[in-house]
Parts: sequence; C-alpha cells; structure tokens
Amino acid sequence: MTLLAQITDLHLRPRGLACYRVSDTNMFAERAVHALLALPQRPDAVIVTGDLTDRDDPREYALARTLLGRLPMPVYVLPGNHDSSAGMRQSLHDFPGIVDLEPDQGKIHYTVDAGDLRIVGLDTHVPGQPYGELGSAQISWLDRVLGETERPTVIALHHPPAATGITHMDDIGLRDTEAFAAAVSRHAHVQRILCGHVHRPIVTSFAGTIMTLAPSTAHQIALDFSPTAPAMFNFEPPAYFLHQLGEGGTLTTHLAYIEHFPGPHHFFADDGVTWPGDEGA
Repeated sequence: MTLLAQITDLHLRPRGLACYRVSDTNMFAERAVHALLALPQRPDAVIVTGDLTDRDDPREYALARTLLGRLPMPVYVLPGNHDSSAGMRQSLHDFPGIVDLEPDQGKIHYTVDAGDLRIVGLDTHVPGQPYGELGSAQISWLDRVLGETERPTVIALHHPPAATGITHMDDIGLRDTEAFAAAVSRHAHVQRILCGHVHRPIVTSFAGTIMTLAPSTAHQIALDFSPTAPAMFNFEPPAYFLHQLGEGGTLTTHLAYIEHFPGPHHFFADDGVTWPGDEGA
C-alpha cells in the first residue's frame, strides 16, 4: 500500500498575525501537522498543493519550513497564487523536488516517486494574478514525462482545471485548461488530479480521469452557487485528503479531519451478546 497525504492552502502569516484578521492559520497548520503525525499508518509522502503563505513573505516561508520540517516523510510543495515561484525557490530551495531543479528556472515542476505512486508536480502561479496558468512549455514537459512510464500517477497543482460551480472562485481558476486536458487525456495511467485553491472538498471528472480538490487546513470558502455570491469564508472543520494506492493499483481518496472528535468507540448490540474484547467489562 502507498499512502499520500495532501494538505493545501495553509495561508501562513508572520507569527502573531491572523489571516484576514480572524483566521489563526498558523495554529490550524500546526494542528494539521499533529494530525499527520498521529495517523496509525505513516504516509509515504506529503504533497502541499499551494498557498503555503498568504503574502509570499520570507517570514511565512520560514514558518512553513519549521512546521513542515517536523514531518518525518518527504514533503513536496508547489506554489499557489498567494505564494510565488521565485519566493518558494529561494526560501524552500532544499525541499524535495525543488532541490533537484536547475537554478533560476521559472516554473517549479518535477516528478517524484512515493512508494508505488508517481507524483507530477506542476506550477500554476502567475505573478501578480489570482488565476492560474501552466504555459505551453510546462504542458509539453508534462506530456513528455507522462509518456515515460505506465506507473500509476497523480498530477498535483494549485488551481483546479475544472469548474466547481462557485463563480467567484471559477473566475480565478486555471486558464489553459484545454491544452492541459489534451495532454492528460493521452495517458490513461493518470489516476488523479490533485488541486487546492477553492478551500472545499470537491470531486469531479476532468480529461478522462478524476479531479479531487482538497479543503484547506484552515478556513473554508462558503458554499453558495449563486452567480453573484460574494467571496466569503467560514470555519467549517479543517481537513485534508489521504490518497491510498491499493495492491490492485486502484487509488482511493479519503477525507480526514484535522480536529479531534469523540471516539473511537466499539460497535455493539444491546442484546446481551458479549463481543471480543468486552470480556470482564
């Protein structure tokens, strides 16, 4: 079994500052790290699909380094619209994936293996813009590396290529979706496209495969399908995804919550039957 954890949209701030004045994103991110460390099965790797920082501030990257450095497994990072490719390259230059890139390249993109799963990381950041774009050079590179192996593969990027129905977020989604879809659809071993950006758990189809959009480790976007709905957020439970590759080569995605809840409790029937483990109770 291969287990890949995906966290996204940490929106870290300089210590002591809240995001949007009310969201203690640093605290939420620390709890996310604790949740990953407490899993009964350790993930083979963690992928962070963008917006590690809120303002592309070196102090925010330094905090990301400290928090993510507590994880004992490889941690792969990608920029979102709140980060920058240049800022991430400079501040997290020795992180897996980034460390093997040629210096002074623009987009951050790489391929790595986690257990029996191949991860292709892509960079959708556009300087000064909230929307995302891959660019023709990166899409050509993607098409080439996908053709190198039939290994079960996931593609990770920040901006989702498929519409979510939340208009104000779809307006700042990925721009070059047709070219991206053309490249992905040529490779049947792509089992998942892993995204962030929208701060909600969303599953849909794209280019002959499945797109899973992970919720934020902090605040979530308000669920409102009205075309004129304003950009608002709330404090629905922060969560993350676990992508499990089974022995048959099938990838299954699980939603896992960061906060602690009561339990676990044994299932039992109130009929006088004693279940294993209940002896002597």
